[in-house]
Amino acid sequence: MKTARRISAMLLATVALAACSSEPDDDGNDVPSAWIRGEYSSSGLNYIDRTDPASKVAEEIDGNTSAVDRLSDGDKEFLRYRDDIVAISPHSSGRGSLIEIDDYRSGYHRWRTHLGSSWPDPDSASFRGGGPGSGK
Repeated sequence: MKTARRISAMLLATVALAACSSEPDDDGNDVPSAWIRGEYSSSGLNYIDRTDPASKVAEEIDGNTSAVDRLSDGDKEFLRYRDDIVAISPHSSGRGSLIEIDDYRSGYHRWRTHLGSSWPDPDSASFRGGGPGSGK
């Protein structure tokens, strides 16, 4: 009987600790890549909205899946998700917008001049990245 109680207590403790140990990985801040694929025309690795300006496209994407942060720099828009950056800029044709998705580190280095010091540098000692509960 004592063994059964100990096993029950250990199982309950394990379940309680597992439930409290970390937040779920899916915190709703993943870039909506499947939605973007379905909503916009593919152009190699990027996507195109043939009619709307970058600000409208950023509103559409952010409206579908809320970004952690959003920045505007001139005619460019940037959406920050947990592990990715979505950059929206005017299309080279002069009409519509180009939508680019980069992982956070690559996107940060690529768009650094537009992001300034608003978003954390992934190479700094203080950068924690990875969303809630990861590496903290």
